[in-house]
Amino acid sequence: MRTHEYDQFNLGDWELQDGGVLPNAHLAYKTYGDPKSPAIVYPTWFSGSISDNLWLIGEDKTLKPSKYFIIIPALFGNGQSSSPSNHATAKPFPKCSFYDNVRAQYELVTKHLGIKHLRAVVGWSMGAAQTYQWATQYPDFMDMIVPFCGSARTSIHNQVFLEGVKSAMLAAKGIPSAGPGEGGVSVENEKHRTWSEKEKDIGMKAFGRGYAGWGLSQAFYREKLHESHYGYKDIESFMKGFWETWACSKDPENMLTMLATWQNGDCSKQEPYNGDFEMAMQSIEAKALVLPCSTDLYFPPEDSQYEVANMRPGVGECKTIPSIWGHWAGGPGDSKEDAKWIDERIDYFFNENAFKNSLSLK
Repeated sequence: MRTHEYDQFNLGDWELQDGGVLPNAHLAYKTYGDPKSPAIVYPTWFSGSISDNLWLIGEDKTLKPSKYFIIIPALFGNGQSSSPSNHATAKPFPKCSFYDNVRAQYELVTKHLGIKHLRAVVGWSMGAAQTYQWATQYPDFMDMIVPFCGSARTSIHNQVFLEGVKSAMLAAKGIPSAGPGEGGVSVENEKHRTWSEKEKDIGMKAFGRGYAGWGLSQAFYREKLHESHYGYKDIESFMKGFWETWACSKDPENMLTMLATWQNGDCSKQEPYNGDFEMAMQSIEAKALVLPCSTDLYFPPEDSQYEVANMRPGVGECKTIPSIWGHWAGGPGDSKEDAKWIDERIDYFFNENAFKNSLSLK
């Protein structure tokens, strides 16, 4: 099925890792380039739509549609793939793991698009987590991976940060959080109900303001880039014009679905690793270029360095993005200097690693 913005791959009743089912599920995706070219999977990130990935694609970039067949699959919960906002299912929405997302993407890539092998999987933030999931779930299916500003396992500190912004959102509805990786707990005897417009407005504005101190670094604000780069006159106008606008453009239930996926992220939570994180890292066969940012407040370089240190010798390398943009150095392309830095590193990495078996179609 094709819409004006993206295509849709129907999955049927999709069995989930926790034993649940997502009825009549679908995966939204869009492709760029010739299907006969080497294929690259480039998943979406937290809150991002498919079009939000386009900043890294172009004939002037490494991800050239004239050279590669680029596939952008959307996360469950992003509002394009099956999500609370577009899916008639029992409430609350089923819990979807990175494993569930990548298994669906693998179905799309292999059964629908007919691809036998990928040249690479790349991704920012939650896209990076999906990149690691691909590399551990299907270790011999790609030549290379490039996760940037993300992690193979959501750290405890990252879970804590997400609990803060989630709880601020839920407070507007009078619902406490059930804890990391869970949704909200309704007050006693209250059934699940939709958000009122007032609750959504207050909750999402609170979510955006909470996120403002995490997405961008201390140095970003110290240097007043919210004024010099974005053109806001002061911090309050930036909070309203940038962060509240971003958050209020999203559906709260969609955000909660993706947030639970993020908090539960750990690519070792699957067979044959069964929670052995170091074993999962050692299983990676694809050459890995891991790109953390020096000032990322929730994906610090130390976590990326630990991931690479646990890969087999010669598999991974870690290069730190030298930026004051924090997490936003990795996307969505607002910092042109950082976007150029990332693209140049990917280009060199791709050229350095010879093709294995990257013929796309059967």
